[in-house]
Amino acid sequence: MGATLGELAVRFGCELRGDPDVRIETVGTLQGAGPGALAFFVNPRLRDALSRTRAAAVVLSAESATACPVPVLVAAEPHATFARIATLLHPPRPAAAGVHASAVVSPAARIAASASIGPLVVVEEGARVGERAQVGPGCVIGPGAVVGDDVVLVARVTLCQGVSVGARSILHPGVVIGADGFGFAPERRTWVKVPQVGGVRVGEDVEIGANTTVDRGAIEDTVIAEGVKIDNQVQVGHNVRIGAHTAIAGCVGIAGSATIGARCQLAGQVGVAGHLSICDDVVLTARALVVGDITEPGVYASAVPVEKFADWRRILARLKRLDILARKVEALARGGRGRDDEDDA
Repeated sequence: MGATLGELAVRFGCELRGDPDVRIETVGTLQGAGPGALAFFVNPRLRDALSRTRAAAVVLSAESATACPVPVLVAAEPHATFARIATLLHPPRPAAAGVHASAVVSPAARIAASASIGPLVVVEEGARVGERAQVGPGCVIGPGAVVGDDVVLVARVTLCQGVSVGARSILHPGVVIGADGFGFAPERRTWVKVPQVGGVRVGEDVEIGANTTVDRGAIEDTVIAEGVKIDNQVQVGHNVRIGAHTAIAGCVGIAGSATIGARCQLAGQVGVAGHLSICDDVVLTARALVVGDITEPGVYASAVPVEKFADWRRILARLKRLDILARKVEALARGGRGRDDEDDA
């Protein structure tokens, strides 16, 4: 589905600088786009690519427009505007309503007539699938699980007993929602399993990446609020609560009973210890480790950036000597206090 720049400018509230009759058929990168393709620019590191782009047009901010050699759509939020245009040009393929012949559906399950149930899907007793939902190949919807309207389970998604997924959410291949949390009580050097009797509530407009796991609550539910975006290979422990519109990048681990506020951003490989709280509007940079509550919004970091190997060996050697240095400083401080006491006498 194509559109002219003039049509796109009107539809998405952009300022057009250039020929309104230029037709856009697809999207591309600044470096790779050619005739008929729309690109976007937000990263200052790509300014050289912007100056050399051969795209049909570029979505960007007003301050960058003069650096672009091709027509532009000026937008307050260029990336978000580009995303909406890309969705218009490349709409998702609708799935045919109905239940595939190879699916196994409990007679006690309720499936909307407009829903699509793909090959080898299992829908167990008491489960509900909403209007226009798409359940892809190999998915399992456990007893009493609820799939909301317009939800997409791409493939091999497992929703365990009692899980609910809000409207318009998207779960990618391999996602597991509602497996038992890591709950064991120590007893004489062995472990006693603690029954995990809570559920998982996933809000509306949530997206969860491939092979991510969200554990069911031990007693109360694990909660993923509306608009949360979670990347691939993320582990969310039992009884975790994640606030609305928080974004979590790949390989993050969140231990049980942690609470993360709204509109937070967790970069790749962040670790969050259990039973702590992170307030709203916190940004954690890559590989940050959170071991205590964060009560003030802001940007937090703890990882050591990469260094040349020889430099890192020197840094590590100095780190190992910090304890020796600290003891010497303490000894000097004690000695100094003793001399001051003698002078006062």
